[in-house]
Amino acid sequence: MNDKNPKSSSGKFRKWFKRKHKKKQPDPYYLQDELSDGDDFMEDIYVSSLEIDPCTSTNELRIFVGTWNVAGRAPVGSLAVDLEEWLKPQDAVDIYVLGFQEIVPLKTRTVIGTEDPRKATNWNLLIGKALNESSDCPWLTPMLNPISSDSYHYVRNPGLEKRASFSAICDNTRMRGKPITQHRHHQQAVIGGSKYKLMASKKMVGVFISVWMKEELVTKYSVSNVKVSSVACGIMGYLGNKGSVSVSMSIERTSFCFIAAHLASGEKQGDEGRRNHQVSEIFKRTSFLRSAKDEHNLHPLTILGHDRIFWFGDLNYRLYNLEDNLARHLIQKKDWKALQEFDQLRREQEDGGVFQGWREGNIEFAPTYKYSSSNFNRYSGGVPSRSGEKQRTPAWCDRILWYGKGVKLLSYLRSEIKFSDHRPVSALFSTQIEVNKSSNPRIFSKDTIVPNIMPPEQIIFPLQGTSGNYEEGKATLLSLIVKDTEASSIHTKKL
Repeated sequence: MNDKNPKSSSGKFRKWFKRKHKKKQPDPYYLQDELSDGDDFMEDIYVSSLEIDPCTSTNELRIFVGTWNVAGRAPVGSLAVDLEEWLKPQDAVDIYVLGFQEIVPLKTRTVIGTEDPRKATNWNLLIGKALNESSDCPWLTPMLNPISSDSYHYVRNPGLEKRASFSAICDNTRMRGKPITQHRHHQQAVIGGSKYKLMASKKMVGVFISVWMKEELVTKYSVSNVKVSSVACGIMGYLGNKGSVSVSMSIERTSFCFIAAHLASGEKQGDEGRRNHQVSEIFKRTSFLRSAKDEHNLHPLTILGHDRIFWFGDLNYRLYNLEDNLARHLIQKKDWKALQEFDQLRREQEDGGVFQGWREGNIEFAPTYKYSSSNFNRYSGGVPSRSGEKQRTPAWCDRILWYGKGVKLLSYLRSEIKFSDHRPVSALFSTQIEVNKSSNPRIFSKDTIVPNIMPPEQIIFPLQGTSGNYEEGKATLLSLIVKDTEASSIHTKKL
């Protein structure tokens, strides 16, 4: 039989299948990320089968994304109350993603010296207390083998259904992007009864990210490929006073990437170009490398390969060509729309300089920077200029953006914690994840899920039975086709 004959049944099916499930053209952003072999027909069919898999459904998750520059101040016990007010722990939030900048003073010894893991640990303890204390979690009680690393991620312990295991590893910027593996100084801490579990954490000098997920969802969904990456692009382009820390993770069939960044400061003309360049460097240099064990569970390698992407932090974009006194006048009037006309980030987006195609919520709050270090109730500087204070025009330096389909912004606001010269900013999102309907393993081999469009000789092979009789198998298949045809009252020509 000539299965390529367009008049044959097999030929008609092949032509229909190609037309029906033609692979969608990828987004231009994704062309930078992953290249596929266009000549590999079976690979195309494999990808198409994932897109149309009838065994999946979509579930909703609510993600809280927050960013805060803490100006080098160490977390203190009294901050727990303010932090809890900012995070407002409640059942409606499934995942907390928090990015901090300047958790250490940006001095020479902290920028070029050895990382101090205690800073990240202290912040995670404070965050855990804020998220879990309302659920009577003994968060601050002594833990077994307490975590002391600046970078760690969640690993499932198959022997414990309702307990979380954390593996601490030693990681630095020279190992950024490498898959997280157990270090020879491996430590574990088992914490029971927590409402939210720490999934990933990464620190680079003063930039810090911490991701928490509701415990019941950790056991409900398949959470995999939790990896971290850091990119230092500060002094000389490679020191960690500026840059990003990122977390990649998959929940069921949907991949997420969270990027906490701290970009170049400065409000002089041309400083926006340095910030744009750093964004480009972070895109190019962030990588989540695969290991041998990832062979059958491939995860995105770069930022733009993920399904849902969130970029947040002290991006440092200022107000463009606006006199200081006029900016303060518009702030006093709360004329946010007029003030946004001078927003540097949005202008750069419109001009194609950075973040093309990315989205941000409508800003309906006052600029978050720079508040006076002597009086956090007012902005620094002004007229007349106060002695010893930096003259800075207020600006929306702290931002949250996202990229990808299936994301809906529910709120975008700032908090009034008066702890540093920045105000925290947060956004609440509703996002969709693809979930397998069946209880089968999440990852299948290609042979399992590729639609069966082989030539009839290969299709019939399983029907040959113990006799191995090809004609017998063919006759069996034909009888099945006839029965199916009669049942649906559709006339089918003989093969």
